[in-house]
Amino acid sequence: MSTKTMSEAVLDQRESPPLAETPDIHGAYPRLSEDQIATLEAGCARRTVSAGEVLVREGESAEHFFVIVAGKVAVSVTDDAGNQRVTRVHGPGRFLGELGDLEGQAAFYTAEVVEPGEVLMVPTERVRDLVAHDPALSDLILRAYLWRRCLLIQEGSGFRIIGSCYSPDTTRLREFAARNRLPHRWFDLERDPQAERLLQRFGVSAQDTPVVIWGGVVLRNPTNTELARRVGLPVPDAAPDESDVIVVGAGPAGLGAAVYAASDGLATAAMERIATGGQAGTSSRIENYLGFPGGISGGDLAERAALQAEKFGARISVSAEIIRLESDHGQYQLTLADGGTMVARAVVLAMGARYRRLAVPGIESFEGKGVYYAATVQEALMCGTGPIVIVGGGNSAGQAAVFLAAQASRVFVVIRGDDLNKDMSRYLVDQINANPRVTVRTRTEIREVRGNDALGAVVTEDNRTGQRQSIQTRALFVFIGADPHTSWLAGAVQLDERGFVPTGTAALYSDADGDQGRPPRQPMKLETSQPGVFAVGDVRSGSVKRVASAVGEGSMAIRQIHEYFGT
Repeated sequence: MSTKTMSEAVLDQRESPPLAETPDIHGAYPRLSEDQIATLEAGCARRTVSAGEVLVREGESAEHFFVIVAGKVAVSVTDDAGNQRVTRVHGPGRFLGELGDLEGQAAFYTAEVVEPGEVLMVPTERVRDLVAHDPALSDLILRAYLWRRCLLIQEGSGFRIIGSCYSPDTTRLREFAARNRLPHRWFDLERDPQAERLLQRFGVSAQDTPVVIWGGVVLRNPTNTELARRVGLPVPDAAPDESDVIVVGAGPAGLGAAVYAASDGLATAAMERIATGGQAGTSSRIENYLGFPGGISGGDLAERAALQAEKFGARISVSAEIIRLESDHGQYQLTLADGGTMVARAVVLAMGARYRRLAVPGIESFEGKGVYYAATVQEALMCGTGPIVIVGGGNSAGQAAVFLAAQASRVFVVIRGDDLNKDMSRYLVDQINANPRVTVRTRTEIREVRGNDALGAVVTEDNRTGQRQSIQTRALFVFIGADPHTSWLAGAVQLDERGFVPTGTAALYSDADGDQGRPPRQPMKLETSQPGVFAVGDVRSGSVKRVASAVGEGSMAIRQIHEYFGT
């Protein structure tokens, strides 16, 4: 099969009207001022470029931040046939790149000069420093990069996942990609004829699936860690390491702890099993978080927090599953699923919780094929215009209803109780009640899910009358709470009857261990039954399930760790 290079794609477009610059979209393609270019240029170099010169190549890390001084640069992505498809054209004052460039990821695009001119080459490390310390440039670049990543995801750019909708490993890879906000596209081996053509093109048999294909490289059923390495996500170091503080989990509480620990000068590592952001990272828009009157998506908040933590020197690793915690003479050893170990003087538990599943027969077979536990752009693209059914009466359900109602013809919110105000913030209740596309069904539960290869309908039952009704839908969103991810802690710290981690006076320990060298004492407010181990956020028994509270607990835990260290 023949494929077109970037230059050939550009020539095709030149047969029509001349290449025009891509208009700015939501601040994704701003133009730098002369003063901003001068700030970036300090200590950097300008370079003359010729037509056809490739500045950034898809699948490879970008070592420089390019500002276009003169000429034009076209940005392209590889389509399913292996051809380069031009998606953007930039002229003087524009800059290249997207979110992954700041985080050291491989590029999800190719950038080639199409009109000769001049570019400013700024080392990526300098841009990271400017983003951390120059508020004006930081806001402009971060906003552009976050929107560009969102657009890449919407357009189905990036790597391809080919696998059966019935395969647990396919579901695992899709979840990892979506939760880490990685541009990708899934081809279902069961119903997408293009999946078979792609396998034939790369010489892969159906028995080898799921596979990840990117830039001519085929990964056969890769682990999350293997995929993370290919993309350039940070993964745990192979060698044992020692830190002042290890944070287990990188949701709002864990990221808050990482930011405050690192900014206080503590050697800090944050270990995350799947993706930064936790449950908050799956929220389409958080409108009641302090400092963001227009709201902010959970993914954007997580990206900003992770960059902030890394700015202060924290090391954040994904695909880092901790399976054991052990203490030894005032230090803690954490064992990873791959057998690696890490050592720290103190530990912050911030694992959050796992989504609860509905107790409905057969629902597992529709997970990822109509049944979802997050409402981000990724899921919205998959479920179309509705109708959509949402189960749950908390803030996550409310945020999903408001977000999805913007595109769906009808949204049904199903709750077992009789009043949304019981568990949902008033601002969300008001928006739901005012939206004609949203229908709330109280004292109602889901009894059946129906469909062949994918979800086709759900059956609800009114608990007052027993009446059942079928709703034709391709999307069921479940937000009915979560269970703590603490099974690996059994025997290491005290757990309550529901598996959450008690802290403070509820932890009931007396630190009389001679190795600690301290007199007997009661645990601090966020300290667990194990001295030097703290719990924050959703995993903590009795915590307030709010993003702001989780971030606050993360910062409080670091203050208490200083007290534990005696500093």
